[in-house]
Amino acid sequence: MIEDDENLSAMLAEYLADFGFDLVARPNAGAGLAELAGSNFAALILDVMLPDIDGFEVCRRIRADESHGDLPILMLTARGEDTDRIVGLELGADDYLPKPFNPRELLARLRAILRRRGSAPAAGAAPLRFGRLEIDSDARRARLDGHEIDITSHQFALLLVLAQNAGRVLSRDQLMDKVRGEALEAFDRSIDVHISRIRAAIEDDPKHPKRIITVRGAGYVFARRQDDGGDD
Repeated sequence: MIEDDENLSAMLAEYLADFGFDLVARPNAGAGLAELAGSNFAALILDVMLPDIDGFEVCRRIRADESHGDLPILMLTARGEDTDRIVGLELGADDYLPKPFNPRELLARLRAILRRRGSAPAAGAAPLRFGRLEIDSDARRARLDGHEIDITSHQFALLLVLAQNAGRVLSRDQLMDKVRGEALEAFDRSIDVHISRIRAAIEDDPKHPKRIITVRGAGYVFARRQDDGGDD
């Protein structure tokens, strides 16, 4: 990704990691082109408004380069005019997405251009399974006894982070840092409220939880096995 908004790049890197993508970001055209020269990337997410060379010129140079001429390119820009979109596509961009955008739409468009080029990741991350609970990071869904549980997207992000770190105590600050990368908006700081709602959805007795345990003075831990052994 060539994008001068480093916060955006960092958040997208964390978001896309759950779907099998390893995002390498550079803040300007010079650094991005240098990175491309010595690497073999599956695709490029390219911002138009860069501090040194605009994205249109970067796209033109890449298409003229025999070693990377067929690299799939998804262009991003704060400009929304049709003329900019047309210019980008005429220069050889595979798709064009105006800012601000939903990261899910970016993921869908990225997968689409990779499928067309035959280089999409073969499969997403395997669902996490803990006894009766299944957490599917690819579909962004969680199921208990095969039935989808009713939680918000932020609560799913929190549940996923806890499950991916099963057995490890995570403080509220750590949870905030990890979950913030799951969506391009501020996460509600009421971690305890979200935890209580997740417990209501997945625990047999939310008042005496066996899956998401409070560690007094430290944070929360997702238990790999419930206290009663169950069918985990």
